[in-house]
Amino acid sequence: MKYGMMSVIALGLATAGCSGGAQEAKEPMATETAPPEIDMKLFFKNPDKATFRISPDGNFISYRAPWHNRMNLFVRPIGDTSVVQVTHDTIRDVGGYFWKGDRLLYARDINGDENFIVFSASRDGQDVKPLTPEHGVRAGIIDDLKDVAGMERSVIIQMNQRNPQVFDPYLVNIETGKMEQLVDNKDNYESWMTDHDGVIRIATKSDGVTNKVFYRPNATTPFKELMTVDFKDAWAPLFFTFDNKNLYVSSNLGGRDKTAIVEWDIAANKEVREIFSNPDYDVDGLDFSRKRKVLTSVSYTSWKPEEVYLDDETKAMMATLRAKIPGYELFIAGENDNEDKFMVFASSDRMPGKYYFYDSATSDLKEMATLYPWLKENDLAEMKPVSYPTRDGLTVHGYLTLPKGRADKDLPVVMVVHGGPWARDVWGYDPEAQFLANRGYAVLQVNYRGSTGYGRKFWEASFKKWGKEMQNDVTDGVEWLKKEGIADPDRVAIYGGSYGGYATLAGVTFTPDLYACGVDYVGVSNLFTFMNTIPPYWKPFLDMMHAMVGDPATDSTLMAEASPVFHADRITCPLFIAQGANDPRVNKDESDQMVEALRKRGVEVQYMVKDNEGHGFHNEENRFDFYGAMEAFLGAHIGEKPSPVKG
Repeated sequence: MKYGMMSVIALGLATAGCSGGAQEAKEPMATETAPPEIDMKLFFKNPDKATFRISPDGNFISYRAPWHNRMNLFVRPIGDTSVVQVTHDTIRDVGGYFWKGDRLLYARDINGDENFIVFSASRDGQDVKPLTPEHGVRAGIIDDLKDVAGMERSVIIQMNQRNPQVFDPYLVNIETGKMEQLVDNKDNYESWMTDHDGVIRIATKSDGVTNKVFYRPNATTPFKELMTVDFKDAWAPLFFTFDNKNLYVSSNLGGRDKTAIVEWDIAANKEVREIFSNPDYDVDGLDFSRKRKVLTSVSYTSWKPEEVYLDDETKAMMATLRAKIPGYELFIAGENDNEDKFMVFASSDRMPGKYYFYDSATSDLKEMATLYPWLKENDLAEMKPVSYPTRDGLTVHGYLTLPKGRADKDLPVVMVVHGGPWARDVWGYDPEAQFLANRGYAVLQVNYRGSTGYGRKFWEASFKKWGKEMQNDVTDGVEWLKKEGIADPDRVAIYGGSYGGYATLAGVTFTPDLYACGVDYVGVSNLFTFMNTIPPYWKPFLDMMHAMVGDPATDSTLMAEASPVFHADRITCPLFIAQGANDPRVNKDESDQMVEALRKRGVEVQYMVKDNEGHGFHNEENRFDFYGAMEAFLGAHIGEKPSPVKG
């Protein structure tokens, strides 16, 4: 499997991305008018409307919108303003969802425990039911069985009810909830992939450091091993060719450093052609037309999301849309089965997003909604792609957001470190960066070594480097800002979530003179206890975690050196720590033990725990509490907020 499999165990909080032209930081200057101070809640409240989709028959539009502070599903006919509220959830937001016939399927957990429950809802909202157990089981969709004859009312789900460490596949009727296990998973395969007829043909298993892919030609034949790769190698099946004979794969085999999209001959068990590659970035996205059975585009991330079109019809349609919606990054967010009605999403670094309905038969384009209509594009700050050299000769790429209307000199700075760590920041609208810039802070987000998308060597450079070279990359970013004259050396803060929370603790511990304060959001403090409290479905990958982070049996000295909690006596600056009580990835004990160690020494530490949250705060009222507290904390420790400008 590809090394991107790290997403299975990634600690990170995701960011969004869009478009523009790469450039370096400019000379210090202030030519724009400072915007008014925008209420914190306007950055972090739920969107007005979001996640628009089109029903398979093309007659209805669905979207998510707030109801009682939770995002719920709504449906209305195309060309009609009458709206039906489908769900009435007050526990958690309804997140990702999709249409299946005339029903909608979605998933949510309870209080952040990440045991996701799959729900099915009728379009009129009269029949909403869970399809999977509501407690102690994690479930998800494998295949919506779209266009599969005889499966109009069924989907394939996976869940870990039988064994918490692995996921078994089931055929589920979305109306009745009737369930049938599709594979006697006595071999404890961990994940599954279907062909275009909805038949499970691929299964995977990992011992932590070796990943195995198994194949079968049909539903009645036993699985046989097709591919075995070290976890450092990239080989990830994306989907079958349209004749169901070969596979499209994201791979870096054959001496590649960057992953490419290739076609893999299953019978000969070899690569037969390269579909697309890029010399500088991993390529791992491939899309296709279900109706026309052609490949349509490949995708990858440079300093922004990139899409290369493989199909003339798709290329022409996107050119038409770009002419109609200039100046923004566009992607197709949904379509009907006939592929003539589309939901188009447009965004940029200063525009969070708009949805448009496009009828390709008539070329009619209609704006449907703006995610955050209360935010004005001209009040928001530009996010600039930047790069700098590290002390050992690597190049680190990142994004600099400078407060609008202020000279780019001697600014208070917030280093925002992404989670993962095997993830990355991307150019685009970022509410945290915009909020902080609006308060007068310069924000630097860096893709330190180990960040994904830059190839195998850059990823491997992070192995067993927590708190060391990975942290040096962040430190070197601060030094770069100081050298450029952008940072006030006495007013630099560090903030991050998950691994970014760890980097915050490591920063204030191992470079105590660099930061005036730190904000740790659901971060790791002790590598030993972190390893001991991972979720059961991460257990198969524990050996891989040992290889990448450290093995307590053989690397105890290394792990002790890199665990901030054992060096809390070095911390001198104030800390704000926030934690979800039900976090399955970074156990609450990670924050508890750090807070205890600091308070014993009399170091100022502010601690916020939310009993109905997990790995990050998802409920709107909790986001308000967290960012309000962070605003006050940063304001007290790294400088004056800019005077409000009345608009």
